[in-house]
Amino acid sequence: MSAPSPERRRASVGACALKVCCIQDESELRTAADAGADFVGLVGAMPSGPGPIDDERIARLAAAATSVRPVLLTARRWAEDIAAHVRAAGVPAVQIVRPVGVEVRRALRGALPGIEVFQVVHVEGPASVDQALEAAEESDYLLLDSGRPTAMVAELGGTGRVHDWALSARIVEAVEVPVFLAGGLGPGNVAEAVRAVRPHGVDVCSGLRDGEGRLVVERVTAFVEAVREAVQTEG
Repeated sequence: MSAPSPERRRASVGACALKVCCIQDESELRTAADAGADFVGLVGAMPSGPGPIDDERIARLAAAATSVRPVLLTARRWAEDIAAHVRAAGVPAVQIVRPVGVEVRRALRGALPGIEVFQVVHVEGPASVDQALEAAEESDYLLLDSGRPTAMVAELGGTGRVHDWALSARIVEAVEVPVFLAGGLGPGNVAEAVRAVRPHGVDVCSGLRDGEGRLVVERVTAFVEAVREAVQTEG
C-alpha cells in the first residue's frame, strides 16, 4: 500500500474528515449526513460502552446511508469472524476495535477485496506509538481512542475520556496512513484537539448526545463549526 500524501495524513484548511459514531436510527443518520459527516459508525455487539445495535438494524441503516459512508464497529478478533460480521451488516468499511495482528487484516482483505479498514489504537501510554506503527500495516486508517482493552471488562470505545494528545500528535507524524482522533471530544474541546494533533479526521459519539444517549442537533452543529474554525485557523 503506497503512503498517502501529507495532505491526506493531516488536517488542512477545510479538510478535516468527520465520523459520527453510535448512530441509532434513520433520524440520527440524517442528522449526521446533513451536518456533512463523511462516515457514520454503526456499533455491533461490545463487552461495554454505549451505542451497540443489532446486526439487522445495522444492515438497514447501512442500506439507507446513501450520502455518507457507513462503518461497522466490531469487537471480533479473527479475520473469518470479522468478515462474517461485515457480510451480515452489508457495509463497505469496518472498524476493528480490538488490537489484532497484521495477519488478521491481511486475511480480511483477502476475504473481502475492497473493504476499507479502520484499526483502533487505544492510547494508554508511550508504547502506543510503536503499537500504532504496527497497526498501520494493512490498515486504511488508524483511529486513536481512549479505551482499555485489557481491563477486566474490556473498554473498546465510547468512554468519553480524553487521552494524551501529545502522543496522538506523535502517532500522526510517525505513521503513513491517515489518522482519526477520538476519545472525549465535544464542541468545547474539538478545536483545541484539531490544532494540537492535526489529524486527518475526528470521531465523536457521547460528546454529541444528551443524558438519554440521543444525538442533539445543536451539538452536532456546534461541533462541526468548531472543527471548521480550527482548520481555518491552522491554515
